[in-house]
Amino acid sequence: MAHTPRPIPARVRILAAILAVACVGLAIVGSVTFLVQREQAIKAVNDRLAAQVQRLQDFADDPQVEEAGEGANQATEELDVNDFASIDEYLRAVVARLVPARGEASLALLDGSPRWVPQTLSGFDISRNDELIDRVIAETADGTAKSGTAVTEQGTLRYIAIPVSMPGDPRQGLYIRAIDLGGELQPVTLAMTTYVVAAIAVLAAIGVVGWFVTGRLLSPIRHLRETADAISIDDLSRRLSPHGNDDIADLSRTVNSMLDRLEGSVDVQRQLLDDVRHELKTPITIVRGHLELMDPRDAADVASARDIGIAELDRLARLVEDIDQLAAAEADAYTMAEVDVAALTARVGELVAVIPGHAWTVEAHADGITSGDTDRLLQAWLQLADNAAKYTPAGSPIEIGSAIDAEGTHLWVRDHGPGIPPGARVRIFRRFDRAHGKRTVGGSGLGLAIVDAITKGHSGHCDVTDTPGGGATFTIHLPPAEVELPAPIRAGDVVLQREASG
Repeated sequence: MAHTPRPIPARVRILAAILAVACVGLAIVGSVTFLVQREQAIKAVNDRLAAQVQRLQDFADDPQVEEAGEGANQATEELDVNDFASIDEYLRAVVARLVPARGEASLALLDGSPRWVPQTLSGFDISRNDELIDRVIAETADGTAKSGTAVTEQGTLRYIAIPVSMPGDPRQGLYIRAIDLGGELQPVTLAMTTYVVAAIAVLAAIGVVGWFVTGRLLSPIRHLRETADAISIDDLSRRLSPHGNDDIADLSRTVNSMLDRLEGSVDVQRQLLDDVRHELKTPITIVRGHLELMDPRDAADVASARDIGIAELDRLARLVEDIDQLAAAEADAYTMAEVDVAALTARVGELVAVIPGHAWTVEAHADGITSGDTDRLLQAWLQLADNAAKYTPAGSPIEIGSAIDAEGTHLWVRDHGPGIPPGARVRIFRRFDRAHGKRTVGGSGLGLAIVDAITKGHSGHCDVTDTPGGGATFTIHLPPAEVELPAPIRAGDVVLQREASG
């Protein structure tokens, strides 16, 4: 059996995402800052090299200085090569006057060999840097000035090499100026190191703060999980405590609403089972008692027990059928459509007219449309009529009618029987409940519960009021139907109508 890896907690994933975004952001900012500062430092080095070159006089062969910047061949001091007897003396004067600063070096070569170095100790010595010397000699073999960057044992050097020649002197001179690029970039490197340390500290702070913040934000979800784990079929009373007005609070309210519906459904099912168990006890007891007391040798006693057993079994069959109808009514399986109230009233009037023992009258017809399932509404209304016929004295009149007003549609049945006590008007819509608690008439006690379920399925409600002169009036109240507004009339239509009327 394959081992299922343990899922990564949401708290860890959220914190990892926050740290990843912060790390990328700090890396981008640090890299851009480092590159900009580095380029600025290199530019400053190039400008310093170019400034040194500008202080040299134009040579007789007009050498070109590559990558040294504009004005590289312009001189700012009078250092005329014609004033010197040899190229050696000229190089000596150049090295002596262009004193290198800290982090800089200069060297004069004569025929490829180091000849003159500055006497000051402010810079560093490159006269023994054979790697740099060999490189610049090879680069300036064509007689033009060169600049570049060399990585040597002395570090990374940014240099410029200028060939020097003099008419009448066959020797070849070469002036080298170098700057320690590593030293110049040291402040940038130090700043970047400081930035990296600060960024690590910031990430650590974000991690610590984020751990507690995400824990606090996810605590309602953790509480939701704990509550869900604690809920069982025996205890559905646990609820969440939503705080605030955010998405998690809305989720808590939604879960509480779901738990309310679940608890209500379970309570209804338990009540139904209790009621069914109670209702089944009576016929079973009756049948068992008659069978135990029946004399098998007495044909009349056997026939009597048989009739009683069949009658109780019939009642059980009706009970099962009513339970099935109640379950269907509570299943919300309704086909909602427009219902003509006047036609529905007329149909109910035709059907109740065949119920014997009472004078049926359709007292009011409502003209209008309501929204609902025609078959379900017909079932509920007929159930009210059947209930009235059972519980009112034979021969008494019963009226039905319908009405529509601003509050919705009302379908009612009015009888003139004993009426319903005020204390029982809510209880009678429960399963297997009766107003007087006696089985004076047949039935399972589910009729009004079916009516109530159908009415609630239409977002309505049922109530019972007194009939003037005695009796009870049962009314199904349905919400107002949505009225479709007429289409707007265009100006052209109005003109056409006027022309037609004219």
